[in-house]
Amino acid sequence: MTTQQHVHPICFIGAGNMTSAIIRGMVQTGYPANLIMATNPSSAKLHILQQELGIQTSTDNADGLAFATYIVLAVKPQMLSAVCAALPDAQRQQKSYISIAAGVSVERIQGMLGAAVPVVRTMPNTPSSIGMGMTGLFAPQGTPNALCDIAQYALEQVGKTLWVNNEDDINTVIAAAGSSPAYLFLLAEAMQTKTQALGFTASDARILVAQALAGAGAMLLAEPETDFATLRSNVTSKGGTTAQAIESFNHARLADIVADAMQAAVDRAQQMQQEI
Repeated sequence: MTTQQHVHPICFIGAGNMTSAIIRGMVQTGYPANLIMATNPSSAKLHILQQELGIQTSTDNADGLAFATYIVLAVKPQMLSAVCAALPDAQRQQKSYISIAAGVSVERIQGMLGAAVPVVRTMPNTPSSIGMGMTGLFAPQGTPNALCDIAQYALEQVGKTLWVNNEDDINTVIAAAGSSPAYLFLLAEAMQTKTQALGFTASDARILVAQALAGAGAMLLAEPETDFATLRSNVTSKGGTTAQAIESFNHARLADIVADAMQAAVDRAQQMQQEI
């Protein structure tokens, strides 16, 4: 936020790890701390944020609506309906919203708020907590540009962002980025287990696998002009150890396994939208 016209009071309802990471990034990049509020039922997390960053805090969500132009809904999806219903009627219908609640459509959020208020829906992932996140964003046609700008700015404080044109595409974001850290952790777990079985201690196996996977991931970003297949082939000498491992993966139809898993995530995301 480099120009005054883009700076407005903003309130985060919910003070979990994602909220803390976003606010920390905003303050560090120059957003005025006195124009940021966080609300939460308990005061312990709020006290830490207030002491560290100098933001406004309250245990009453109504204070956030009175304070802010933009409201970030950063509570668990199953809590969102009750939180929205408890907001003061007159004020909640005059605000603009950014949602971080997974699986809750814009239409459903508007229904919870009782009006067709402006809403940007976002889907960040857990690496956002260390500034390496990937967030998908969706805004219905006609959403004010200022709301889109502040939503993108806020989520860029914890990683990369990608706008999608259709709300259903958020489910693909979930499969490709939201859930995918767990895919890698599962692979890492399996690799560590086998490394230990081959004689290494748990700690040595962990550092071998973690550093190798982290380095490979960094290469994906460091060489954006190189497609993933080329990166793989560059490591795979014909007739060598890597080629033998890749052949084993291909024999097990790894690509099909990954595709089926991602489709399962998309299907579940679609189901969740009907349940919340």
